Amino acid sequence: MSRRNKSRSGNRHQGDGVPDALPQSDENREGNSRRGRKRGRDGGGSGGNSRLILFGRHPVMMAIANPQRTIHKIWATENTRDEVMAALADAERDDIAVDSAGRTDLDEMLPPGTVHQGMAMHCAPLPQLSVEELIADHRDSEQCTVLILDQVTDPHNVGAILRSAAAFGASAVIVPDRHAPPETGVLAKSASGALETVPYIHAGNLNQTLDKLKGAHFWLAGMDGYAEQTLAEAKLHGRVGIVMGSEGEGLRRLTRESCDFLVKLPMSDRIESLNVSNAAAVALYELYRK
Repeated sequence: MSRRNKSRSGNRHQGDGVPDALPQSDENREGNSRRGRKRGRDGGGSGGNSRLILFGRHPVMMAIANPQRTIHKIWATENTRDEVMAALADAERDDIAVDSAGRTDLDEMLPPGTVHQGMAMHCAPLPQLSVEELIADHRDSEQCTVLILDQVTDPHNVGAILRSAAAFGASAVIVPDRHAPPETGVLAKSASGALETVPYIHAGNLNQTLDKLKGAHFWLAGMDGYAEQTLAEAKLHGRVGIVMGSEGEGLRRLTRESCDFLVKLPMSDRIESLNVSNAAAVALYELYRK
């Protein structure tokens, strides 16, 4: 949440750039697989994409535990293979191939500097939940918090926001179709498994989405460093949508005008602004603690 019009974030790792198969050295050509009873369900418009690679312990383990996640193959080092196999057994997903891989193989497969922790997964994107389905799912809920991000484009920030959304009980994170990161391994790693538990909704038109939420009796609070009242002073409860803009530009004009309130976080004069993911965490905590 920025007080001034200065851009401090940029896009990094917009795509994973991953090959379909892991190159194997001579010592890593042993590949074992188990076939059996269950696997995740595919669905939604993005379900046909077979290029998604998740990596890191939390994203891979949470994906295994999620029956909605269709998994094509898992690569694991000798040190992590037993943990992967145990997770698959617990989830009764015995039909998923687990191939042996060395750390060098995983390093070459993934973007430079990736912290893969000895495991990676080839899978399909999750089925997409629509805003209408989200509203229907919470039609009888007295309390419901959602986050709406207006052109927050850095997958590291969005992943961190998903993680905070899971920690503080938010029901969804909503982003526009354009100017928002897709589901990628980088985003999933930053979310530390939260991508499997918090719906990440791409809405076609953000202003129409805000109107739909207001029609479903959501109060929309736009985060603005120049707002006259703090989030705590607004005393919001019930169905609440927290609307956050990019760090550089903040909320766009039409998005701002669609909000019921503009609110800010109290801050000292020693810092100009918070990173958008940090501001989201503080805002979600403020609502959660009530």
